[in-house]
Amino acid sequence: MSVLNTGRRSLPVTGTLVVLHAVLLMCVLSRPVRAQVATSTIPAVDVQVAAATLPLPETMRAGAAVLGYRAAGRLELLRAGSNGMRCLADDPSEPRFHVACYHESLEPFMTRGRALRASGVTGPQVDTVRFAEVMSGALAMPREAAALYQLSAAAGSYNAVANTVSGANALVVIYIAGATEATTGLSTTPQAGLPWLMFPGTPKAHIMFTPRM
Repeated sequence: MSVLNTGRRSLPVTGTLVVLHAVLLMCVLSRPVRAQVATSTIPAVDVQVAAATLPLPETMRAGAAVLGYRAAGRLELLRAGSNGMRCLADDPSEPRFHVACYHESLEPFMTRGRALRASGVTGPQVDTVRFAEVMSGALAMPREAAALYQLSAAAGSYNAVANTVSGANALVVIYIAGATEATTGLSTTPQAGLPWLMFPGTPKAHIMFTPRM
């Protein structure tokens, strides 16, 4: 069977797409807000809210808080929530469509990632800083399992009238800080149709679920 070499271990090609989705997820959730988009290109608040909540199960969408854009380059609260979920609207400065929703207990970790990238910290150094802060107690991670949902797709894939995304890739993640194969019984190797554990033993250890499970 063909494998993908990650530099640490070889991964089956069946799990390659999920790994790439996961890497994209971490980059997007931690990305800084860019300021080069004209205000006129920012979608209306109701459009942003509708699109941002699409990753969630339908019954959870109305109660989710939504962060998005009223002005270029400034992520802010567009709608308050009531069910503990927070959704990020699509960033108009990015060519690809991407929206994500996560439990509010993950907010300190996500906010810190965005702040670090905005200050110029890049790549793995973002997690190096965050992990050290978690270990020191300066940055809180949830003590219970915390869910994250995302949709990503090519530029121009979102239809605002129908509130649909064509060709979207879905991903569901359950964060369990510090989890390992031994503590969960989950493999750390991706395999099609099965959940697996990514970043085991770290503050952002999480269970990955493939889109077609």
